[in-house]
Amino acid sequence: MSSSNLPDDRSYTADHEWVAIEPGAELPDHPVRVGITSIAVDSLGELVFVDLPEVGATIVAGESCGEVESTKTVSELYPPVSGRVTLVNSAVVDDPSLVTSDPYGEGWLFAVQPAAAGDLLTAAQYAEQNGVVA
Repeated sequence: MSSSNLPDDRSYTADHEWVAIEPGAELPDHPVRVGITSIAVDSLGELVFVDLPEVGATIVAGESCGEVESTKTVSELYPPVSGRVTLVNSAVVDDPSLVTSDPYGEGWLFAVQPAAAGDLLTAAQYAEQNGVVA
């Protein structure tokens, strides 16, 4: 097993996205940030383009809402929660390398006011599914 630095203060999806909701916690009454995991970043390589949902858009957990493009491939974004997009990280649109260099910090993608959660995993569960040590 390889090692990956997965923060345990958020939840993950099998599709390699994270949401800033602690595992097992109730949905908050404030917007939460969403991003892609370091495992996704490692697999994709250098990101060159990010297409994010628009502010005000309603997104559905598990249904494509955007994409990230690397020098290797294009990958769809599947949000971990359903709700309304409240903020888009324009810095990653302008400089997609922020996602590569800091996927859990400055490289977050968008914020959403959550109405429902999809199938969420803890860091340990996500790591186990991907053959890494959390």
